Amino acid sequence: MSISIGLATMVASTAIAQTLPPLVPLPQKVAPASGNFTVSNGATIAVPPGDVGAASAARLLVTHVKTGRGLTLVLAETAGSITLVRDAAVVGEEAYKLTVDGNGIKVVASGDRGLIYGAMTVAQLLSPDHNIGKPVVVPALSIEDAPRFGWRGLMVDVARHFQPIEFLYGIVDQMVAVKLNTLHIHLTDDQGWRFEVKQYPKLTELGAWRQGPSTGGPAPTEKVGGFYTQEQLKALVAYAAERGITIVPEIDLPGHAQALVAAYPEIGVFGDRPVVSNNWGIMPYLLNPNEQGMQFIKNVLDELIAVFPGTFIHLGGDEAVKDQWERSAEVQAQIKALGLRDENHLQTWVIDELGAYLAEKGRRLIGWDEILDGGLPPSASVMSWRGEKGAVAAANMGHDVVLSPAPILYLDSLQSDRADEPPGRLSIQTLADVYKYDPMPAGIAADKAKHVMGAQANAWSEYLATPYQVQHVMFPRAAAVAEIVWSDKYKRDFVSFLDRVRPQMQRWERAGVQVADSAFAVDFKLDGTRGEALRDNKVKVNLTTQAGYGTIRYTLDGKEPTAKSKAFKDTLTVKPGTTVRAVAFDKAGQPTASPRSFDTSRQALLTRNASDMVACPRGSLGLRVPATAGAKENAPAYNINIFDTCTAYPAAPLDVAKGFTVDVVRLARHYGLAHEEKALRRHYAVTTHGELVISANCIEAAKSEGKVKPTVVATFPLPDPNTAPTRFSFSGTLPKMDGDTDMCFQFTSSLQDPHYAVHSVTLTEKAQ
Repeated sequence: MSISIGLATMVASTAIAQTLPPLVPLPQKVAPASGNFTVSNGATIAVPPGDVGAASAARLLVTHVKTGRGLTLVLAETAGSITLVRDAAVVGEEAYKLTVDGNGIKVVASGDRGLIYGAMTVAQLLSPDHNIGKPVVVPALSIEDAPRFGWRGLMVDVARHFQPIEFLYGIVDQMVAVKLNTLHIHLTDDQGWRFEVKQYPKLTELGAWRQGPSTGGPAPTEKVGGFYTQEQLKALVAYAAERGITIVPEIDLPGHAQALVAAYPEIGVFGDRPVVSNNWGIMPYLLNPNEQGMQFIKNVLDELIAVFPGTFIHLGGDEAVKDQWERSAEVQAQIKALGLRDENHLQTWVIDELGAYLAEKGRRLIGWDEILDGGLPPSASVMSWRGEKGAVAAANMGHDVVLSPAPILYLDSLQSDRADEPPGRLSIQTLADVYKYDPMPAGIAADKAKHVMGAQANAWSEYLATPYQVQHVMFPRAAAVAEIVWSDKYKRDFVSFLDRVRPQMQRWERAGVQVADSAFAVDFKLDGTRGEALRDNKVKVNLTTQAGYGTIRYTLDGKEPTAKSKAFKDTLTVKPGTTVRAVAFDKAGQPTASPRSFDTSRQALLTRNASDMVACPRGSLGLRVPATAGAKENAPAYNINIFDTCTAYPAAPLDVAKGFTVDVVRLARHYGLAHEEKALRRHYAVTTHGELVISANCIEAAKSEGKVKPTVVATFPLPDPNTAPTRFSFSGTLPKMDGDTDMCFQFTSSLQDPHYAVHSVTLTEKAQ
C-alpha cells in the first residue's frame, strides 16, 4: 500500500471514530447509518435456545454493562433489544458482525469467541461516557470485524512476586473487554515455584517460599511466597475459556531453576541445595539434563498438561548461563556422548526432547528466543524478546513466532519519569510508544508472514509486588497492545485512539482496576534552571502532558482545578512560594487524570529528591527500586545504577547556598549479574565501611577530559551497615562557588555491603 493511500485511510478512520461511541480495539470495518436505538434498564438479550456459547456471551455482556454503565440487562428466550445469533456464514472463530438500527442491536458470529467479542463491542457501545445508570442512545451502524493476529497476549509473572488467584481472575475479566485472548502465566523462576506438582510436593513446600534480602544487619526471617493448587488453576482455566482466553503456562528451564534445585537438589548439576533466591537477575543454577533430570521434567509436564488444555506449553529457555554445565564432568560427558558441539547445542537437545514429548501429548512447545542459540529444534515456536531478530530468523525458517520485544512490550518499564511512578525499569515506554509498535517485522519474507502468530506484552514482577502495581503497568497500555494486534495497521491512529481509550479507562476504573494516568497527567517543566529562578525571584513554569490530550487548566491559589479554571496557554511566571495545581480536561469537561502540583517555594527549589537525581559520569540509571524488596507501598522509590552507587544533583545553585543536608538510604544489593559482574565499579575506600564523597563540577570535569578537576565538597565515613539504621543524614557547609554546578554523590562502600542511594539533598540558602 502506498503512503498516500495509507494516510488517506488513517484520516478516514479518524473521521469515522469521531462519529461513533468509542471502541477499543478499532473494528476492521465500520459503517455509520442513519437513526439510533435506545437501551434502558431492563432491556433484554435474546440467544438461540440451547446455544451454550451464546448464553455465556450474553451473561458476560450483562456483567460488563452492569459494571460499565450501571444498567441491568436481562436474558430472554424470545426476541430482545439485543440479539446474539449463530451463523456459519461468518468466517472465522473470532469474527463477528454487528448492526444497530431502530429495531435493536444484533450480533452474528459462527464461533463462540466471535459471539464474545461481538458482545464486548456491544458493552462498549453501551458505556460511551460517564453517565452511569442512564439510558444509552446508540447510533445506527454496521460492523464487520475479525482480528489481525491470533495471539493477542499479556504475561503475568507470579514467580518473582506471588499474586492471589483472585487477582488473575480480574486480569482475565479486563483482557476480554479489549479482545485479548492469551494469558501467559510465568509460574516458575529462581525466586519461586508456583505450580503444585503432586508427584513432587517439595516444589511448593520448599520452592514456593523465600526470605527477603538484607539491607544491613540480619536478613529478614519471614518467608514470602505462595503457590496455586491444581484445582485452583483448573477453575481459572475454565473461567478464562468462557471468556475466550487461553492460558499458556510457563515452566522456565534449563536456567532460572534455583527454586527447583532448592527443592530437589538431585535434579541440579552438582547436588548442592541453594536457598530459593531473593536476588533479581540471572542465577547459575541449571537443570541437570541427564536421564533423571529429563524424566523429572517430563513428569512435571504430565501434570501441567492435565491442568492446562491449551495448545502451547512455554518452557522458557532464557538466560541460562552455562557455567555449571561447562564445569561438570558428567554434563561434558553427556555432550560428547550425544555428539553435540557445545553447551548451547545441549540446550537445543533439551528443548527438542521436551518438544517431541509435548508433541506426543498433542501439545506444542514455545520458548524465549535463546532457544535459537544452538539451532532451533524443529518442534519449537519462538517468543522473541531480545528485539525482533529472533522472530525474523525463526519465521524465515518456517517456525511460528510471537513478538514480545524488550523494552517496547515490557510493561514493567516505567510510563513516565515523574516522581509518582511506582518502581520498575527506567526504560520509559509511553502509551504512544506501545501504540506505534507493529508486530510484523520488516525482515520477515512475505511468504513467511503467516508464521507471525501475534504479539504479547509482559509484566515482569521483580519490582511489581502488589496487585496495584501490576495493574498500574498493564492498564491502559493493554488497550494499545489490543489495538496493534487486532486492528488494521493502516487504520490505526493515535489521536483517535486517545479519544477511544479514555472511556475504556473509565470502564476499567469502574471495575475496580488501578489504571495509570501517566499519559494524561500534567508535567511541570521549568523554563531555565532552579538557580535562575532563585536569583531572579521568579519562577517560569511550562505545563505539558505526555499525550498532548485535552485542555490543561490550572490554579495558583491551592484549590483543585475545575473545567472552568484558567486554561494554560503560555509559560507561567510566578513568585517563589506559589503552588501550581493543574489537570487536563477532555472535550466533555471531564478530568483526564488526577491533579498534579508543583511547589515553587525556595525550599522546594533547593531540594532534589531521588527521582530528580541524574546519572553520574560513566553511569546510567536503569532501575527504580523500592526501599525494601516486596514493599507494599509505591513510595519511596529510588532511581539507581546497580553497577555504581553514584548519582548527581544537576545544576545545583551553589552560589545561593551555604550548606547542605543529604538524606541517605541503604538498599538491598540483591542482583544476580552473572557475567555482567565485571561491569561493577569498585571504589577505593579509605575508612572501615567506605565513605560518601560529595564533589562539585563532576559532570563538567568528566566532559572536559581532564582539563577541569572536580572539587571535593565533603567526605563522610559510612556507618557499620550491621548496626546503623537504613536511613540517616549528613550535613555540611559549601565552599564559595559561582552559578549552577553539578554535584555528585559517590559511595565507596564494599560491593559485599548493601547498595546506598540518595533519598534527598536539601541546600541551605544564604541569608538574603
